[in-house]
Amino acid sequence: MRKIASILALSLIFIACKNEKSNNEAEVLAEADPVSYNSFGAEITVENSLNSAEALEKFDSLKPGDTLELKFASKINSVCKMKGCWMILELPEEEDIRITFKDYGFFVPKDSENTEVIVEGKAFLNEMSVEDQKHYAEDEGKSKAEIAAITSPEITKAFIAKGVLLKK
Repeated sequence: MRKIASILALSLIFIACKNEKSNNEAEVLAEADPVSYNSFGAEITVENSLNSAEALEKFDSLKPGDTLELKFASKINSVCKMKGCWMILELPEEEDIRITFKDYGFFVPKDSENTEVIVEGKAFLNEMSVEDQKHYAEDEGKSKAEIAAITSPEITKAFIAKGVLLKK
């Protein structure tokens, strides 16, 4: 009986040591390859963020006048070249969304195109005036001919971010 108890005790010690080693290895791996972000605006977290396809589904359910609190991840297609005061994020099906920042209170780096980002804020549909479209086209560096071709208001997907996480 003592022999069995001794073998059982040694087995438990061996298993406990092995589990501790596995946990330590997992911690080392997590520290070796952490995903880190630069934060802009209000402090937000990566938890519970939707992917861009899920975000597009939410946008497609909106009607004019609706707003929706949303947090999602995507890739930046373009950024305001003047100040970094807006960005356009990629959505599936060749759609995109213009992101502006709450109360014009923060900007993102002007060279952050093609960077992964997480945004949190309010999603809505916006009727963008001709004047605003031309202003944004100038900020994007479009040609005079492209700017002159803008002649009518447009319903667009819009988003006012209260916080942004930009992948380092």
